[in-house]
Amino acid sequence: MNVYTCDPLTDDRWPGFVRTRPGASVFHTRGWLESLRRTYGYAPIVYSTSTPAEPLNNAIVFCEVRSWLTGHRLVSLPFADHCEPLFEQPADLVALCAELQRGVDARRWRSIEIRPLTAGLHESARVRQSGAFCFHSLDLRRPLDDLFGRFHKDSIQRKIRRAEREGLAFDAGASEDHLQAFYRLLLLTRRRHRLPPQPIDWFRNLMACLGDRVEICVASKDRRAIAAIVLLRHLDTVVYKYGASDERFHNLGGMPFLFWNAIQRASSDGACCLDLGRSDRDNEGLITFKDRLGAERSELRYLRYSAGSAASAEARWGARMAQRVIANVPDRLFVSAGRLLYRHFG
Repeated sequence: MNVYTCDPLTDDRWPGFVRTRPGASVFHTRGWLESLRRTYGYAPIVYSTSTPAEPLNNAIVFCEVRSWLTGHRLVSLPFADHCEPLFEQPADLVALCAELQRGVDARRWRSIEIRPLTAGLHESARVRQSGAFCFHSLDLRRPLDDLFGRFHKDSIQRKIRRAEREGLAFDAGASEDHLQAFYRLLLLTRRRHRLPPQPIDWFRNLMACLGDRVEICVASKDRRAIAAIVLLRHLDTVVYKYGASDERFHNLGGMPFLFWNAIQRASSDGACCLDLGRSDRDNEGLITFKDRLGAERSELRYLRYSAGSAASAEARWGARMAQRVIANVPDRLFVSAGRLLYRHFG
């Protein structure tokens, strides 16, 4: 089977293919791919069995991650919760992946990783699971009263009512003020979790490249931002991608309040699905929160083909060292650590 490549940032076929293909998400769009290129220097590339002279009938999109720490890899896609291979015929996908695996065998890449939303590929002697997560999605086609009624009565409904009694204000937009409010909360949240923050330029690039498909929702108490979420939109699906909060105000119910307002807005705008993204399986608090929003839970499995170990010793050592120091460094170094490290761990 012949395999062809194209650049999704310049190939005129790509936007229309993504717009009309079932299974495509915001992570397939030029906006997401261009944000990755601008922020981290990743070069996107599409593999397909369609010739350059014909319309795209199938595709899998990767970014090349070049790193002295984690190696030269193909990832579909960096920082995406999922990226479905867009194929109708499973046999075509299997054949294409076999072609890519030959690139790993020839030492062109250390590994290739695919992050499918559905189970189109299976583990084998050559393809191994590289990660497993919980995935949640919420059907927004139900009436709002029904959606609210499915919330956990104590930890969601009660907290929404508490937030309303406390006079929390809701605001949504994509201005620099919205970004600054979110990023201040992100620094607090990432330090709490002992993880470096994403560079602020990543969010600026998302806003520039995705335009009105990005929205930052902020909950405030007495004009002080206490919680914020970043939402992305693709056709009739809204994706919850990032969240941050000030733990000193958790008792006010800022996060449930934000999600309820976001759900109402998405529903009124004709969205059919709220994609709540992935959760690490050991993050019981986040999984429980999404369960209590009434979302449906499923399993998300990433697959990797690697000629050697699934993750290099250098990468594991780097991750451990980063977590040891990250909680105590000054803000300037804290932000710089994220800017330095994230390009290696796409």
